[in-house]
Amino acid sequence: MTEIDVLNRTYHLMMQAFVERGHALHYVELGQALGLGPEEGRAVLHDLLATGIPAWKYDDTDYLASFAPFNNVPTQYRVSVEGRQLWFAQ
Repeated sequence: MTEIDVLNRTYHLMMQAFVERGHALHYVELGQALGLGPEEGRAVLHDLLATGIPAWKYDDTDYLASFAPFNNVPTQYRVSVEGRQLWFAQ
């Protein structure tokens, strides 16, 4: 199990990625941001999702589908800020 400070940093990095670019970090990018390899990045992502936060991945994959309040794929719920539409809500 991943230490709580790493889980907190992982959560922050995911939220920051959504705000800045409109979609989640891939687990390889996450690992790089945490100073970890790809497999460790994947494991940290799985550990974060296992905490029960309102986020989930596609079944039988390692790809993040949703990370509240954001959705990682387009939905009918478009979110715009100052005329810029980068985000989709759940």
